Amino acid sequence: MTPQPIVLRKDQERRLLAGHCWIYSNEIDTQRTPLKQLAPGQAVEILSNRERWLGHGYVNPHSLICARLVSREREQPLTPALWIRRLRDALALRERLYEQPFYRLAFGESDGLPGLVVDRYGDLLAVQITTAGMERERADLLAALEQVLRPRALVLRNDTSVRALEGLDQQVEVALGEAPERLEVCEQGLSFAISPLGGQKTGWFFDQAENRTRLARFGVGRRVLDVCSYVGAWALRAAALGAERVTCVDSSASALEQLQENAARNGLADRIEVRQGDAFEVLRELREAGERFDTVLLDPPAFIKRRKDEKDGIQAYQRLNRLGIELLEPGGLLVTSSCSFHMGREPFLRTVQQAARKSGHSLQLLETGQQGPDHPVHPAIPETAYLKTFFLRLLPAF
Repeated sequence: MTPQPIVLRKDQERRLLAGHCWIYSNEIDTQRTPLKQLAPGQAVEILSNRERWLGHGYVNPHSLICARLVSREREQPLTPALWIRRLRDALALRERLYEQPFYRLAFGESDGLPGLVVDRYGDLLAVQITTAGMERERADLLAALEQVLRPRALVLRNDTSVRALEGLDQQVEVALGEAPERLEVCEQGLSFAISPLGGQKTGWFFDQAENRTRLARFGVGRRVLDVCSYVGAWALRAAALGAERVTCVDSSASALEQLQENAARNGLADRIEVRQGDAFEVLRELREAGERFDTVLLDPPAFIKRRKDEKDGIQAYQRLNRLGIELLEPGGLLVTSSCSFHMGREPFLRTVQQAARKSGHSLQLLETGQQGPDHPVHPAIPETAYLKTFFLRLLPAF
């Protein structure tokens, strides 16, 4: 059966020809493509206004991102063979990069699999499907994962709020085998117990692994503050590098409990202290108590999830960084991150600089980081370059 064609408005194919794969609802010629007749997730062929064939994809008439281009090869429509081919390509990259099977296996658009994220924890795969198009292909995608990876267990972590934008429900389920309540992740000689069925993302933040490794280059000093610490990836790295005391701040009691368990399993429990509460409030309390740290680590959740949140988000980043800077010893190290893809690298750096100036200090930028290579950036899709991490040194004002 030939897929339904969708026709773009005049000159709206330029971004697609440059490599992007998103099509917005206002870019479609609705006179020639009656969207109301299309079902969410339906496979389509994408044509320019002059009916130039552009690719195979899928559509969701109820979403702002109305369609996504998946294949630019006419002989490669959305079939099980295509999913197997894409997953094998993705696996080949990760096996080239990593000795152990702990990484993001599939990163949506960057791996030619828009709407699909897969994290690999040894022989367990944690899968997130975020679009109606990939939800419609779910059975074939899971079969392809089984064929390519031969996992012992497969967990669907379809509890992300992004699914609501596509009209999809949110749930967690085990699609294959049995998933343990806890499993082990290994990173740079440290062992972490994480929850594949709960917690943030799919239980772990692989995207910051490369940046956590960079800490060794700069040294962390005796006292470290880790804000939004989750289950302790940054904190335990700092402790393993010689920090005598790492203060961990998080709003989640369960995350801090897991952090303490992870500290104990690595023999670092005596160097860790935890403080549950709102990050801004706890930092103000530490400042008022006269606390100072040699290294401050700031890795908050995204403050800018939608474009309309930009103003408030920038203010939140500035407040958080100012509080962090005010807790640093002179010459101390600030490691600060933003995972908001609506906030570019330069605007984020400018926001951190403004925070320093308002606190009466200056900064030296030592190094910049981004998400690791298991989260590859698509050069034509700036939204895939979402993580910014800066390593900065605090100086007196000058």
